[in-house]
Amino acid sequence: MSIQDFVADASRWMQDDGPHADIVISTRIRMARNLRELPFPMLANDTQSEEVLQRVKSAVESDVFEKNGHGRYEFLTLRDVSDVDRQALVEKYLISPALVEHASRGAVALRDDEEVSIMVNEEDHLRLQVLLPGLQLREAWSIANETDDLLESQLNYAFDDRYGFLTACPTNVGTGIRASVMLHLPALVVTQQINRVLSALNQVGLVVRGVYGEGTEAVGNLFQLSNQITLGQSEEEIISNLDSVARKIIEHEQAARHFLLNENREVIEDRIARSFGILAYARRLDSKETMQRLSDVRLGIDLGVIKGVSKNILKELMVMTQPGFLQKFHGAELAPGERDWRRATLVRERLHMDEAQI
Repeated sequence: MSIQDFVADASRWMQDDGPHADIVISTRIRMARNLRELPFPMLANDTQSEEVLQRVKSAVESDVFEKNGHGRYEFLTLRDVSDVDRQALVEKYLISPALVEHASRGAVALRDDEEVSIMVNEEDHLRLQVLLPGLQLREAWSIANETDDLLESQLNYAFDDRYGFLTACPTNVGTGIRASVMLHLPALVVTQQINRVLSALNQVGLVVRGVYGEGTEAVGNLFQLSNQITLGQSEEEIISNLDSVARKIIEHEQAARHFLLNENREVIEDRIARSFGILAYARRLDSKETMQRLSDVRLGIDLGVIKGVSKNILKELMVMTQPGFLQKFHGAELAPGERDWRRATLVRERLHMDEAQI
């Protein structure tokens, strides 16, 4: 498989632009749902876990989705998927690392355009996810809500009139919704404003996580902002609050970029050009340095310092340079040192697909 094939096969959120795409990498809505009369996954035995798999498989493979304009799904039981392919699904943000930990009982249903994925037997029986490019919280919520209604027409959800949707973790009870946006904030980091901006988020019911969710660190100046509260607020209120705060952070990042261009142009241009040069010619790159240099290059594209390079290069390479994808691309397992060499090669080839001007 060539790098052109990889780019062509990229998920829609990696290929397309969306509103505020210069700062908002992606929007995600996740919904936790459980089936009535079956124990939560952590308490279920093998027979009960298999019962959940079969009920969800039957629901997603029915024709109700295609008849209602919601595409077709492919159902993958993770015990039939290789370790490398599981890792690649995590790196494309289609499944969570937690689902891989329970691969023997887990599965995922993927819509043909990869905008929607439904994880089975993760922390809850179902984790429905919608992933779109740019800032599209209301659009993602609309798709998630319609897909949830179609699933509920075939599955009997665990729901309480007082508490709402019942979930394995009490922090998800109520709406069961987790809305998030992945933000690229290099100017706020460079100008050392990021801690001040993010420190106020807890007071408005929001939290910042790493790019792969809870327990992961922020790399490449990418921050995932999501709601912390699922009980006592409607889905619309949760989304409206997150949308409002995200737009404020976008304004701060835009102001910081304006400051850098006007007050520190030589310094920021030098940083961008150095990072481009390293990515274009280095022979070994580890993951952390790759993400940091890609962040600088993407900032250079957004500021007009670099021309002729696709602005989606950050999204493409942040996925393709991860260990699972590198090994899938190579067709065999790779030791860490070999991955650094292959990563540098892939980045050079991808940059040379475009005609960069600095």
